[in-house]
Amino acid sequence: MQTDPAGQQFDVVIVGSGASGGWAAKRLTDAGLRVAVLEAGRALTDADYTEHIPAHALPYRGRTKAPLASTRPVQSQSYAVREWNADWYVNDVEEPYIDDSDPEFVWVRPRIVGGRMNIWGRGCLRMSDIDFKAASYDGAGVDWPITYAELKPYYNLVEAYVGVSGMTEGLAQYPDGPFQPPMGLTCNEFAVRNRVREAFGYTITQGRTANLTRPLNGRQACHYCGPCEHGCVTHSYFSSAFTTMKDALDTGRCTLVTGAMAYQVLMDPKTRRARGVLYIDRVTRQPKEIFGRAVALCAQTLESVRMLFNSATRQDPAGLANSSGLLGKYLMTHFAGAGASGELPDLVEQPSMGKPNRPCGLVTPRFRNLPGGPTSSGFLRGYAFSTSVGAGVNLAAPGFGDAYKQAVRQPRPATLSFAGFGECLPYADNTCTVDRSVVDAFGIPVVRLHLTPRENERALQRDMATHAAEILDRIGATRIRQTFGMRGQAHEVGAARMGTDPKSSVLTPFLQTHDVRNLFVMDGSSFPSSAWQNPTLTIMALAVRSTDFLLEQLRTGDV
Repeated sequence: MQTDPAGQQFDVVIVGSGASGGWAAKRLTDAGLRVAVLEAGRALTDADYTEHIPAHALPYRGRTKAPLASTRPVQSQSYAVREWNADWYVNDVEEPYIDDSDPEFVWVRPRIVGGRMNIWGRGCLRMSDIDFKAASYDGAGVDWPITYAELKPYYNLVEAYVGVSGMTEGLAQYPDGPFQPPMGLTCNEFAVRNRVREAFGYTITQGRTANLTRPLNGRQACHYCGPCEHGCVTHSYFSSAFTTMKDALDTGRCTLVTGAMAYQVLMDPKTRRARGVLYIDRVTRQPKEIFGRAVALCAQTLESVRMLFNSATRQDPAGLANSSGLLGKYLMTHFAGAGASGELPDLVEQPSMGKPNRPCGLVTPRFRNLPGGPTSSGFLRGYAFSTSVGAGVNLAAPGFGDAYKQAVRQPRPATLSFAGFGECLPYADNTCTVDRSVVDAFGIPVVRLHLTPRENERALQRDMATHAAEILDRIGATRIRQTFGMRGQAHEVGAARMGTDPKSSVLTPFLQTHDVRNLFVMDGSSFPSSAWQNPTLTIMALAVRSTDFLLEQLRTGDV
């Protein structure tokens, strides 16, 4: 690390140190290149992790978010933002955004090395050709310009390095990988799995998670303490901060620039090539420039698209890499909030507050509108269920003192819940743009966001609730309760989609911008469709593939 790398020349300048930025830095430095990584936040150490700090040790006992609202009124709406870790996140007052979505979309933004990899849900699900070629099946949107066979080697590489725990199931819509041993299901979870498979043919399995069950590369196996979003001193879950970024820094060829608010891609108007990045120093508020033979935006979908719009020039008045006019369009996420839960009277459990906390739940992979299967009326594509089975502690039990202690220890029927999360179709008017009339504390025009579900997504949500109740009723559940909510997940993808035609896409299949040969966008911006799976594993696999392509282009002089 250098004190002030501003003005220096590197082989590649990377914006962002998260899922894709970490992988790009690792692959490029492993190949011998000099890389600079711009990160808007600060670096964490193990001393910043709070997963072992009990609630009673905190000033507000973790019981209220009210004190967070003065500086983080938006961030504090996320389940992951708590008294333990609130200072990891953006100050919403200093760095606002404009949200025209309905319902409101909560954009979760950490400002730390590794970004959302420090607090992500760690779901690692592969996509398949059912997803990559979905438009060929149902006519909605466009196909991806790649196949599963092309991405499979990169899925394998990433999963082996990350350390993904899971069960092999042999499902076409849920491809298997080189998993670490699964964490195991409880007896009641196995019972539910068997009942649902017998009644409907669906598979309930352990969620595939980036948590180790065996040591890997100096990282320890998970010890089931629970709150992964507070950090991990044993490095048992995957975060780029202590894996890919650490590897890159250990080569001595990576310069990490923290507190760097990336603003614009610098362009050479004569050659039409990117020559570096303009950023604002978070401490001094001074603009600085850093230079590279190539630039890779890995800042997260909304931030990378924001940079491209803010990089508009006389030659590119509508935004950089936007000759197609599609930059910022077809933004997608997963919508959740609908499902059902019920009690299984014959599956009784002894509640406990001290048992190990498995860092992943169960998942019921997509079962609607699969090729060769029945077609659902009212909507295209499908959804999965985040599934849980267990008897929690009844803290509302009657009595006081010893009577209360005895009451909360009483065996209880297991509760089975299905919480849906479904695919969002691509719509041209679901957009990420910038509002030049509003700037943040660093003088950078802010994101204007419109990410609203339509009738297809609302029909999916209704089916999540009604079908979850049907499953529960069929397998003998009682006291069934449905939810019909609608909320967006922190899975923003699209808005700079890939394709082979420069007139109908922003990026090539290797995530190179059509308009600027040495400018790449390696995060979720590239997705032509959202599919139903959590996107991070695919983001990482695509980033490795794109970086390998960039390396070859640099070697031959084509970039």
